Amino acid sequence: MKAKSLTISLATILISSTGFALSNQLSPSEEASAFKAAGYKAKGNQWRSECGLDATGSTSYAPGKIQIARDINKDGHIDVLITEGGTFCYGNTGTGFSLVSKESNDRWKLLISSQGIPKFLDTKGAGDWPDILIGGPGFCFPVVRWDGKKYNLHHFEYEGKRCQP
Repeated sequence: MKAKSLTISLATILISSTGFALSNQLSPSEEASAFKAAGYKAKGNQWRSECGLDATGSTSYAPGKIQIARDINKDGHIDVLITEGGTFCYGNTGTGFSLVSKESNDRWKLLISSQGIPKFLDTKGAGDWPDILIGGPGFCFPVVRWDGKKYNLHHFEYEGKRCQP
């Protein structure tokens, strides 16, 4: 009984600490709108970026997928992080991402789209948007900050410390 309780508690901690909410919070039409705002197109039952439409022969390709669907900046509106994978489109990093936000007028807005592995940091830009470390191969990664209109390069970081590429 103790092991079962520990497993359930650990699972609860992991789920709540990640803050992830998968796309089941979104209706199919909201999912479609989020993907379209990020520039993806439906191909069969998959969502693909412009590059992904060309990656039909790539064995490493992974179509667009909603990784996070939650209110990231605590403004009361849902935000969605979409990832797509494959070396054909994203080189050695193997991943690209897009962050879209549902605005008060119910339209979706693309905030950033980039090659790399996004990591939301505790530091914030305008509108309480988290800084994003864009990871990949190497040791010194760009950190971008929201200025109210777009994400811009803020500094470079490795293991929590600033660095020079």
